[in-house]
Amino acid sequence: MSAIAFSIGNLEMPESTPNYDDPNAIDVALMKRVAVEDERAFRELVERHQNAVIGTVAKMLGDRSEAEDIAQRVFLRVWKHAKRWRPDAKFTTYLFTITRNLVYNESRRRSRRKEVSSDERSEESGFETVADARSEPDAEALKSEMHEEIDQAIQSLPEAQRTAVILYSYESMPYEEIAKVLNSSVSSVKSLLFRARGTLREKLSQHMGY
Repeated sequence: MSAIAFSIGNLEMPESTPNYDDPNAIDVALMKRVAVEDERAFRELVERHQNAVIGTVAKMLGDRSEAEDIAQRVFLRVWKHAKRWRPDAKFTTYLFTITRNLVYNESRRRSRRKEVSSDERSEESGFETVADARSEPDAEALKSEMHEEIDQAIQSLPEAQRTAVILYSYESMPYEEIAKVLNSSVSSVKSLLFRARGTLREKLSQHMGY
């Protein structure tokens, strides 16, 4: 996947970051440097998280074609507001909150324009395994078809459920962080995931063996 192209010039490799055991400590250290307009720190921050943001945007929209553009807007917003950022929560919680807001805005814009999102993704769902790797000639085609069915089923979920599923299943985000991203409670997140799983099982029963 190509790197996001920011108009900040060709930068040298960033100076080495302290080898903290806690990844969030690295993000916090980088954000402190970004707050004073350290472009090398910003580049390192982007490189650390761009794949996760791009992948999440693609899954939430069901459209990979605009994922890099929206991800770039996410990181530009991080750059713009770095001076006001405070490490009250994990950096990734802050990052995915921005991502969620921009994706929701894009979804509403598309809804108003009645655009139909394309579906070009083939990632795993993060829920149950959908197909075993078998030696039959049609195994890969069947697996790809099942992945497509899962992607389409996730896209049919309401926005909050879809976001919870993606953050929990693809980004391995704990309930507490998802609740902060959704501005909700842990119990609400668990309820969203419970309802989403029920809907997905119903929609995928033909392929999942339920």
